[in-house]
Amino acid sequence: MMNKNRTGLIIGILFAVIHAVWALCVAIASESLQQFMDWIFVLHSIEPVLRITAFSFMNSILLVIVTFIFGYILGWIFALIWNNIIKKK
Repeated sequence: MMNKNRTGLIIGILFAVIHAVWALCVAIASESLQQFMDWIFVLHSIEPVLRITAFSFMNSILLVIVTFIFGYILGWIFALIWNNIIKKK
């Protein structure tokens, strides 16, 4: 049986760390990051129209918090569904 709280925390932390790394990259090298993102869009046959804005510490903190909460909820729901599937077997 999967622990819903533990699974939520793991996924929430994973999402938060990924977005904290993104925020750090924006703070350190936004021009290089913009070139990388433009290249990724072109690889997907998408015209690069999105632009990275100036770094904002408060926006970065909010991004990490919101993605942690979203990840926690997804992990919790995943564990709930997993547990229900296991019970039915």
